[in-house]
Amino acid sequence: MGGDSVWGRPDEFPAHEVEVSDFYMDENEVTNRQFSAFVDATGYVTTAEKKPDWEEIKKQVPPGTPKPADDMLVAASLVFTPPSQPVPLTDATIWWAWVPGANWRHPEGPNSTIEGKDDYPVVQVSWEDAVAYCQWAGKRLPTEAEWEYAARGGQPKATYPWGNELVTKGKSKTNAWDGHFPDKNSGKDGFTRSAPVRSYSPNPYGLFDVAGNVWEWVSDWYRPDYYAVCKQKGIAINPTGPADSFDPDEPYAQKKVTRGGSFLCSDQYCSGFRIGARMKTSWDTGLNHTGFRCAVSAK
Repeated sequence: MGGDSVWGRPDEFPAHEVEVSDFYMDENEVTNRQFSAFVDATGYVTTAEKKPDWEEIKKQVPPGTPKPADDMLVAASLVFTPPSQPVPLTDATIWWAWVPGANWRHPEGPNSTIEGKDDYPVVQVSWEDAVAYCQWAGKRLPTEAEWEYAARGGQPKATYPWGNELVTKGKSKTNAWDGHFPDKNSGKDGFTRSAPVRSYSPNPYGLFDVAGNVWEWVSDWYRPDYYAVCKQKGIAINPTGPADSFDPDEPYAQKKVTRGGSFLCSDQYCSGFRIGARMKTSWDTGLNHTGFRCAVSAK
């Protein structure tokens, strides 16, 4: 498990041995149809549909941070907003916007819709939302170790779920960014945003979209040094992640791990469709390129 190529970031290392017990994984990301059934059955209200609580926000920002204006503290979520020209890749806030009215029913804002997109992955769901769905379905989020084991599909030396061929070579293998990120996407793979689940070939275990399409929440808290801790154990048995979160880039934010990359990933930027790639996201954050799939332990 862990770092697998020249594109690997420091928190993907060191590579280490892991053993996981038998489990099942959903073949595809949870869809709008499935999430709608959950909401209809329970009346659940997602994080993005609620007004933010400043008392909770204060826990995730440096002391003394001024309270945002009231017109910012409204139900909203983060939406990819591509610039019209090349920009530095060191500041992601350039291509993300806090959009009032953006939520799972309206992934890109109040004028967008999921009508006709029942088979697209649900997005704009926080980690808490994903956990709530899993519990309703009698399942759970996979651990990060389970997710990587499943994504590898029995190919311990593969860089990608389809093998080692670069994503830009041959036929389209996943829904990723085609062109110059973040301002030009040719849509060569058929989509410039998310794609219906099962639009591309599955990995050897029969799992679809474990690379690209949308990032997927897993159960683990994020710490950049956790793999080093696992390495010290020789073989980590059913690792469930660190006990708490720490991100030196944002030390007050509590973050969970996401896996698999999304339609925004390219080798130019994050190469997130690699099996070993990992990302970190605040647990209460929704984005229009983040969803999830469920797992369940074998009996």
